[in-house]
Amino acid sequence: MTYRPERRISFGPPLKERYPSLAYLGFALLLTGVILYGQHMATSGSWLFRYVVEGDRQRMIPSSVCAIILCTSAFAAVLREQMRGVIVHPDGLELRELFGFGFPRVRRLAWSQIDRVAVPSPEARQAALKEGKSKGIRLDLWDGSRAWLPEVGDLMALAVVLERVALARAIPIEGGTGLLDDLGNPLEEG
Repeated sequence: MTYRPERRISFGPPLKERYPSLAYLGFALLLTGVILYGQHMATSGSWLFRYVVEGDRQRMIPSSVCAIILCTSAFAAVLREQMRGVIVHPDGLELRELFGFGFPRVRRLAWSQIDRVAVPSPEARQAALKEGKSKGIRLDLWDGSRAWLPEVGDLMALAVVLERVALARAIPIEGGTGLLDDLGNPLEEG
């Protein structure tokens, strides 16, 4: 019987790629807070009250509806960012990427489809980062093609999990993290 991880573990996108959607969410919440303050707490003579409440008479869409639309789209942007990454299943890998206009692409690979795992060493990864390049994990597949894993927040943890599974399933490893001492269970707590 071959080795299988006990449960699924997900690796989300790095924080640097989430900044734009988080900044958009912060802006939406700030603007919504200003609109709510102008509607409910501002005095009737203030410029904010006049702009938010009295200005709604001339607008096609009231400011409260604009705030709802803005917050909903900001939350959707944050949720869309969470759809990216790598999920390690007992049966294989799931690669999640986003294309233009938020169209997702999910690619599932069974362990038996993977012929080789290429994990860049920490030194090679640091050298690539200094040059401004991204050096990620590569999978050589059974049909001769290659699949590059999307960038994840915790690349070292993903590399260790993949190394353990590859060692247990006799999948050749190119490079490595140098952190693997024993086989053990990669998804074991503690």
